Amino acid sequence: MRFLPTAIAGAFIVEADPREDERGSFARTFCAKLFADQGLPSHYPQCSISVNHKRGTLRGLHYQKEPQAEAKLVRVTRGTVFDVAVDLRTESSTYLQWTAVELNAVQRNALAIPAGCAHGYLTLEDNCELYYHLSKDYAPDLAGGIRWDDPLFAIDWPFAPIVIGARDAAYPSYRQEIVR
Repeated sequence: MRFLPTAIAGAFIVEADPREDERGSFARTFCAKLFADQGLPSHYPQCSISVNHKRGTLRGLHYQKEPQAEAKLVRVTRGTVFDVAVDLRTESSTYLQWTAVELNAVQRNALAIPAGCAHGYLTLEDNCELYYHLSKDYAPDLAGGIRWDDPLFAIDWPFAPIVIGARDAAYPSYRQEIVR
């Protein structure tokens, strides 16, 4: 595996390093020791799948508040998405910055997102599926969200979403969220 730093402190693009032969290929996608060596979680007690039927589906920007702030390892198992992390950690050197990567099933790349960051994505084709490793159990009462188009972050999405859930569309701006 290769760990490529992003614009967000502690966030990495994780690339598989497949070994190929006449049968096909084989690659590790997670190794506790290698993740720990990068300062990433080496234990993920929860995994989830997100299925998205239509190109232009937006989910996010989601995060969990302390004490259940969760790190995520996000991988696409079908299709292609524009995956975004926004640093909401006030003590971070990259506070309020964002990073994005195109994740797709062909490359088998992933994005490791530190706890304290918001996450969202936009599907770039129909029938996308994502597989998440989560460092904490989901706590609905600590779930938070901010607007995908918050001008404070000025995320350069490839295009405006076509499908967005009511909850995601109603999220406040970050400045409104932190004063609640």
